[in-house]
Amino acid sequence: MNVPRTSLPMSKSKSNDASEQPVEEVVETIGFRDLGLAAPLMKALDEVGYETPSPIQALTIPHLLEGLDVLGHAPTGTGKTAAFALPLLARLNPRDFGTQALILCPTRELASQVASEIRRLARYQQNIKVVTLCGGQSIGPQIGSLEHGAHVVVGTPGRIKDHLHKETLSLERISTLVLDEADRMLEMGFIAVSYTHLRAHETLRYL
Repeated sequence: MNVPRTSLPMSKSKSNDASEQPVEEVVETIGFRDLGLAAPLMKALDEVGYETPSPIQALTIPHLLEGLDVLGHAPTGTGKTAAFALPLLARLNPRDFGTQALILCPTRELASQVASEIRRLARYQQNIKVVTLCGGQSIGPQIGSLEHGAHVVVGTPGRIKDHLHKETLSLERISTLVLDEADRMLEMGFIAVSYTHLRAHETLRYL
């Protein structure tokens, strides 16, 4: 599957008109309420003080809501986590406690930050469970958390690999995959792990 690499998101199956517009114009004409997000997500956005989508959010969220693959690149502090977290949460089936979304991060610190942001945005969605799987922590409690069900798993590639080998993490229901800071994971040699274990699944790829 060939997804163009660009600073603006490109759909894998159809042209992306937004990418042809100046970023400033896109942001000026799109508000969160224009993106079709459900009321619980809008309530969480209002509570955390998010008023207007950042460029990366305005340009990616509509395509991610459609389930399209996206490669995105933006500076730190521009809201990349919310850009993939909001559509990810919108697409979850809360009645299915199988893991539906997997987010890979290069470090334990980043994984913790991402999981916290997702929980914050999901606070008004009923029964959404987010589990963090990282190295440097006992694997036993992680296995226990997975046994009770997890809609979203956020983790580092090494620990995710451990759970896959132990068959304590199932990818059968995965519909969304996020590679957060994939360039760093490539530098650290983690992309091979991600590709080997996840290539057979429908994925959303995000840089």
